[in-house]
Amino acid sequence: MDRLELKGKWNEMKGKVKQAYGDLSDDDLRYEEGKDDELYGRLQQKTGKTRDEVISWLRSL
Repeated sequence: MDRLELKGKWNEMKGKVKQAYGDLSDDDLRYEEGKDDELYGRLQQKTGKTRDEVISWLRSL
């Protein structure tokens, strides 16, 4: 998922991510420009998925 795609859709996707993983906080889901890897890392820790699984999962939302 490229940065522009993530940035543009993040607010929409964030709600779906929270529905799937209710224990994720707003801090866990905070998107900062240029820090995509940090976001993926937080999602990896909380979901137990690999980086590739997280990216594929986000693309499917």
